[in-house]
Amino acid sequence: MKIATWNVNGIRARQAQLGEWLARDRPDVVCLQELKAELGQIPEQCKLEDYHVLWHCLRAYSGVSLHIRKGLFDSEPAFSHPEFDMESRIVQAEVGKLVLASVYVPNGGKDYEAKVGFMRRLASWAKQLHEDGRELVLCGDMNITRTDMDVHPKERKPGVIGQRPEERELFEALLGEHLVDVGRALDPDNANLFTWWAPWRNLRQRNIGWRLDYILASSSMASRAAARTLRCGSSCSLATSPECSLQSNLSRKARAR
Repeated sequence: MKIATWNVNGIRARQAQLGEWLARDRPDVVCLQELKAELGQIPEQCKLEDYHVLWHCLRAYSGVSLHIRKGLFDSEPAFSHPEFDMESRIVQAEVGKLVLASVYVPNGGKDYEAKVGFMRRLASWAKQLHEDGRELVLCGDMNITRTDMDVHPKERKPGVIGQRPEERELFEALLGEHLVDVGRALDPDNANLFTWWAPWRNLRQRNIGWRLDYILASSSMASRAAARTLRCGSSCSLATSPECSLQSNLSRKARAR
């Protein structure tokens, strides 16, 4: 099961690149964030017939979607969004005991307390799913660098939102003992594993960035991760967006029913 996530920073501006990417990589599960469009504004070429999808939209701001390839599971996914959702920032799909989710955590620049509250509720939601015996794959833009290793040394600024100790503690609370940061687990020593670059001074080309985008999975699934591909790096074909796509291959013991 190939899972991919991408903050598109406006789907109408990325429709051609999105179609190219999906045709090339053929992911089974696609999580998109920051759609910046109402449902009626989603480009037709982004509405792919071979995926079940829920577009969770908000005009000109935020918005997420979750796409699941038809036939991947024996039953159709049940889409919804958790009660703590705000500003169309999270969508989930349930298939048997498996829960897949696409999330866009608030940046926190305008309302830091809203970001903290969202992270706390996200952590509680993930913990409850674990306690209920569910498996979870949570993908998206967390807007938090998990450790200093996830920020280029030239970008490290103590106290800056996205790097604060409190945010990182909330991230670790989200992981708890039941979720695994798949990208870091498979590439633990890579100090250049970035997914976002400021759009100036050729920072992307120089790979001076932050790691803000993640695939988190229940330990039982993460242990079966076959490969991780940071598709973009510093020379991405999707370079119109300041963030790159992230992919992971997770095997399943059996089809969810």
